[in-house]
Amino acid sequence: MDATDSAKLLPQDDSFIDQTFHTLNVRHNSIYQFVMRYNDYILSVHDYGEGIPMTMIEVHTLTYIEEHPGVTVTELAKYWGKTKGALSQTASRLAEWGLITKEKKEDNAKNVCLYPTEQGVRLSRSHKLYDTLDITKTMGELRKECTPDEIDAFYKVLSVYNRVIQKDFEINKGARPVGRKPKRRE
Repeated sequence: MDATDSAKLLPQDDSFIDQTFHTLNVRHNSIYQFVMRYNDYILSVHDYGEGIPMTMIEVHTLTYIEEHPGVTVTELAKYWGKTKGALSQTASRLAEWGLITKEKKEDNAKNVCLYPTEQGVRLSRSHKLYDTLDITKTMGELRKECTPDEIDAFYKVLSVYNRVIQKDFEINKGARPVGRKPKRRE
């Protein structure tokens, strides 16, 4: 169902629409705020212990490569649910920084396999320690106001919600890509 179909089902009384929107939106605002803050957090740079400022996307990609040596950009894109172009750019930065190497497969020159360098392995391991300490700290903060059962329920709901969103993306493949401005109606 798209927005046009939805509009046909609702009464044309603006006060009803406004009231319903505000009632439903109150809880979802916390999700919107979280997603926006977490997006900023993901894109900010951190030193994970080796003196190389990196974003979470970059360091998690490096760690995936460290744990799956020989992975291709196509496999990374599938795992992260991102485009090959985006992951190719990330891999190129990691290679420029001397954290990974790119090697063409002997039997297929189109496929490039990614391997961590010694420095890349060290940084990945530093990242794992960093995240372990950071997640432990975060869980401690959550436990100040939430029970273990509430935290478990949160992660379950988050997992299901993630699948709901993924399903919506799969159904609506023709939807406007992220970052593109809508065309003006004339």
